[in-house]
Amino acid sequence: MPTHDTFMAEALALAAEAAARHEVPIGAVIVLDGHVIGRGFNQPISSGDPTAHAEIVAIRDAARTIDNYRLRDATIYVTIEPCLMCVGAIVHARLARIVYGAPEPKTGAIDSNSRVHEHESLNHRVATVSGVRAAECRELLRRFFAERRLASETDT
Repeated sequence: MPTHDTFMAEALALAAEAAARHEVPIGAVIVLDGHVIGRGFNQPISSGDPTAHAEIVAIRDAARTIDNYRLRDATIYVTIEPCLMCVGAIVHARLARIVYGAPEPKTGAIDSNSRVHEHESLNHRVATVSGVRAAECRELLRRFFAERRLASETDT
């Protein structure tokens, strides 16, 4: 039976794909009944779409897969704590659960800066699990930005 670690490993592989394409390395998978139904990685730069975060791409893919914009009973696994926009999309898609790796101290909207998914005005509640493979998720992001800084310094 697949575990949180198993699905986060898939999200990490997608995050590595984003990094290989010079996008911020965040990956996401959506799981329903033990099967991945949606995959996504950050691609706002290459797509020219500021909403093309890993979570949004995965939600779109999952909705197409099951031919329904409601993803009830599904879980999203994402390498980094989702931002406000992504939490909003997760709530609107009616996902049951968010499982994320590392916190995002600047823009995280689950635990770090706000708990948007718990706002009293929302008519859907999302359960959360944090810290799954957090060190690996954080290291992938740290390494990406360190390499970008180094490249920037050598360009000058």
